[in-house]
Amino acid sequence: MLPALFAASPKAKTATASELWEMSLDGGRRLTWEHSFQSEAEVKPNRSFWNKLVDVVAGAPDYRFLVRPYSVTTDSRGRVIVTDPGASGVHVFDFALHKYKFIERREKSKDAMLTPQCVAVDAQDNIYVTDSDAGKIFVFEPGGKYVRAIGSLKGGEGYFKRPTGIAVDSAEQRIYVTDTLRDKVFILDMQGNILKTVGGTGEAEGEFNLPTELRLRGTNLYVVDAMNFRVQVFDLAGKFEYAIGKIGDATGAMFRPKAVSVDSEGDVYVVDALWGAVQVFNREGQLLYYFGTKGTHAGEFQLPSGLFIDHDDKVFVVDSFNRRVQVFQFVARKSVGSPVREASR
Repeated sequence: MLPALFAASPKAKTATASELWEMSLDGGRRLTWEHSFQSEAEVKPNRSFWNKLVDVVAGAPDYRFLVRPYSVTTDSRGRVIVTDPGASGVHVFDFALHKYKFIERREKSKDAMLTPQCVAVDAQDNIYVTDSDAGKIFVFEPGGKYVRAIGSLKGGEGYFKRPTGIAVDSAEQRIYVTDTLRDKVFILDMQGNILKTVGGTGEAEGEFNLPTELRLRGTNLYVVDAMNFRVQVFDLAGKFEYAIGKIGDATGAMFRPKAVSVDSEGDVYVVDALWGAVQVFNREGQLLYYFGTKGTHAGEFQLPSGLFIDHDDKVFVVDSFNRRVQVFQFVARKSVGSPVREASR
């Protein structure tokens, strides 16, 4: 028996803080839209009278905006870290402390960061960024200071052909990175030495066709196998376990999967860029529900790309063409044994 499928739609005309958007699910579970953000100004909303007076004389501050955001993660401090290939840098939003940082390395003769793609953090909140054009992984301290580049060869070029997804396992001292053009996942130690590769070109289990994002959750590694239209799941040693998805443009199929994450109940969220939605599957690959459609309002997307779910079940979706990140809150079921039967909004 197929699960009931429901999509939520916005109840207001513009994506503002006053919008109401909620998706209710059986067992007390629900998904609520909280807010969206797209600029440095939103981190510092309450400027003092004197700051505003200076603005009148000197002009308003030149705040940075998201240009073409791609990937998102959060760190232990609750900061939201967003890569932006359109701005050739990384935005760090600290809403709790009302601080903002922009990380870049464009004007460097060696190891310049050209096209930051995906981002992850380690247990110390160091920031790891893949660069799809430079062919390297850039590492920064939590404050944004450059540490090193992994995969930088003597001639200045990068070892990886097109590194995209990245995950860091601090407990096991491992770095996982997808090389999209090689159709492989590389497993590195923390010094950047290659310990193992997973995959190869193909359609069989454990093979890839242009893998992109990946996500590490518990003892599982989730890899978006983009042009095989699925998400493959491995153990931490790279052994294939199972796959979710199939080709198609109908509900439950994947047409342009871009990113993946997992909530506290173990359900798998997959962003489909062309469809403009996030689909939620259980471990057996059954579609439980989806949310989103094409548009500019709350809960609507245009070419969404990145996705991250933190330990509090806060869901961050990079709404790339709308130049923003939308934030949702998932509330798990009250009774773990309650089945999901239907949704309402």
